[in-house]
Amino acid sequence: MTASEDRVRAVVEPIVSELGYDLEALSVMAAGRRRMVKVVIDSDNGVDLDDVAAMSSQISRTLDDSDSMGEIAYVLEVTSPGVDRPLIHPRHWRRALSRLVKVDTASADGTDDESITGRVVSSDEDTVTLDVDGQERIMAYSAIAKAVVQVEFNRPSAPLTDFDTSDEFDDVEEQEQ
Repeated sequence: MTASEDRVRAVVEPIVSELGYDLEALSVMAAGRRRMVKVVIDSDNGVDLDDVAAMSSQISRTLDDSDSMGEIAYVLEVTSPGVDRPLIHPRHWRRALSRLVKVDTASADGTDDESITGRVVSSDEDTVTLDVDGQERIMAYSAIAKAVVQVEFNRPSAPLTDFDTSDEFDDVEEQEQ
């Protein structure tokens, strides 16, 4: 990380955290006579356009009031991680619950390397549980070389058991008759 990225991170990270988001990435790049400051944020609740606008406004005000950018003009881009972001941290796996993922494993000697596609069933600080063809497979993060969410155009909906299946509406219908 460059010195200018360190200075900007020192200003941006507290704002992002205070507003309840995770700072996934930050970069400062030369763009002609200006600098391009790119801030990638995420949260357990996702990030929508209103979140990006509010975060952008707050970060811009704070950068303008600080000397972290010096006298150089800058363009600020606040965004959320793309679908191709690798799953690295336990929070990434938590946020990918029920998503289809492709996982490349890495063994110490390279003989047991494989590529697995499965749906995230659960995760904790050390492992993820995938449903691979109807079988649960628990994998330690340390055994994963690379993992990314797969794009699904017809993603299955949550199972019916996850919803309240009370007969509340049946009772109302019976009373109306």
